[in-house]
Amino acid sequence: MADDMAGPAPAGAYRYCEHVVRTQARNFSYGIRLLPAPKRRALSAVYAFARRIDDIGDDHRAPAAERLARLAAERAHLADPGAHPSDPVLVALADAARRHPIPLEAFGELIDGCEADVRGGVHDTFDDLLWYCRCVAGTVGRLSLGVFGTSDPGTAVPRADALGVALQLTNILRDVREDGENGRVYLPAKDLARFGCTLHRDEAGRLTDPPERLVALVRFEASRAEEWYATGLRLLPMLDRRSAACTGAMADIYRRLLRRITADPLAALDTRTSLPGWEKAAVSAKALAGSHR
Repeated sequence: MADDMAGPAPAGAYRYCEHVVRTQARNFSYGIRLLPAPKRRALSAVYAFARRIDDIGDDHRAPAAERLARLAAERAHLADPGAHPSDPVLVALADAARRHPIPLEAFGELIDGCEADVRGGVHDTFDDLLWYCRCVAGTVGRLSLGVFGTSDPGTAVPRADALGVALQLTNILRDVREDGENGRVYLPAKDLARFGCTLHRDEAGRLTDPPERLVALVRFEASRAEEWYATGLRLLPMLDRRSAACTGAMADIYRRLLRRITADPLAALDTRTSLPGWEKAAVSAKALAGSHR
């Protein structure tokens, strides 16, 4: 596929999407910047549209009916993203899809997951949570694979999906407090019951569950995420060097977050765990050098 730009409109649209990545995807941006320009632009377009969908689902100021209507409108746009020349994200996405075999239909699953969020669905079992993770994150893995390319999609697609699930499980553990403040609990109800936890907080914002039970719960969920990383990271040898570096950097950043959460679950439940910029940069440099773990 041609690497040259199709004209000033796509060029400006891609620049807008890359700005979205730099300003709103701090963790992902460290990996995306390792790609050669054509793939970097295409993946930025994928991310920018995925971010738009996520932002609609997370807009707690808007009534649920309004958010569902906006999600339905974005779903309709997928039928012909190139028909919206005034929308830079759709312009870039349409151009990227012409250049790469991006499975745009996967965005429909992402919208399904965000609609479930808006409706306030509860995850009773891990299988329920897994469906959600595959919708909102496994899809992004599969979309990214369309940009990276693979000679064995039958093997690569499930691995890309698994890596997305691992990242989403990490996000869920990182954001327990924030999600709770927004009335959301993503951890399976049966897991909470198994460990005797409610995640309720008192008037001072302190969790009322016994600390040892919370620690056991978080470490149990983290061990699940590690299993999904083990499967997902088997994707890296199937990618070209720069695509593997991009994927490896993003995965390593999130895996380090997970390990910090595992090391101190109680702190992670009260404050959002993050990595300093210098560490993310070091992870990216290591990934580009090919020293994946």
